[in-house]
Amino acid sequence: MSIPLLTYSPSSQNQRVAGYEVNGEEQARVYSKEVLLNSKEIDELIWAAYYQIFHEQQMLASNRQTYLESQLRSGQITVRDFIRGLATSDPFRRLNYDSNNNYRFVEICMQRILGRNVYDEREKLAWSIVLATNGLQGFINALLDSEEYLNNFGEQIVPYQRRRILPQRDQGELPFARTARYGTDYRDKFPFPSGFGRQPFNWNTFKQSSDWSVISWMLISTTGLAVCFAWLATSGILPNFGGY
Repeated sequence: MSIPLLTYSPSSQNQRVAGYEVNGEEQARVYSKEVLLNSKEIDELIWAAYYQIFHEQQMLASNRQTYLESQLRSGQITVRDFIRGLATSDPFRRLNYDSNNNYRFVEICMQRILGRNVYDEREKLAWSIVLATNGLQGFINALLDSEEYLNNFGEQIVPYQRRRILPQRDQGELPFARTARYGTDYRDKFPFPSGFGRQPFNWNTFKQSSDWSVISWMLISTTGLAVCFAWLATSGILPNFGGY
């Protein structure tokens, strides 16, 4: 028996109210397979789907799902099925699920699949429980089969960031594509040199996460170059800048 989704109250986010803005650069372009006329437009829709799910940081040739693309072009699957395939693919799992905790992964999927931020910590907790109990496939299915997704995107529309324009502001919200892929807990596993960011250099973290074979090779190479230049300088081949 599956655990029912925890109840949470939707907060008053921008996408929940009707908008009357004039179309501009800050409004997302809607890609729908229902209005496509030629192969070029289908290529643009497929690109938009990859960009929405993987964002520009992860759009690599090795992440392409050519079998899903072929099915979409031939009409065997809908855009919603294509999004489902991308969000449950091995590259998406490796680049997003494996490198984050469940809370951060829920935030990522809310942005990329539902086109909005999480409402609050309770919603994040509720969907994290779904992810923990049903696994990645069950979590993605729950989002794509939700009433919210079907009401906003249906079967043939590529998800997009809904209504970035904010009243009384010259610019809209930051595009989700610019938000960090990693959460702070994963980021803090990496050593930061002193002076970069807020995290001081941690020697224990550096020892545990560094590849010492590479560091040793660099030290030996640097020492060898120093000795070589010193010999050339003392031999008169190079100018002796040190005065020795």
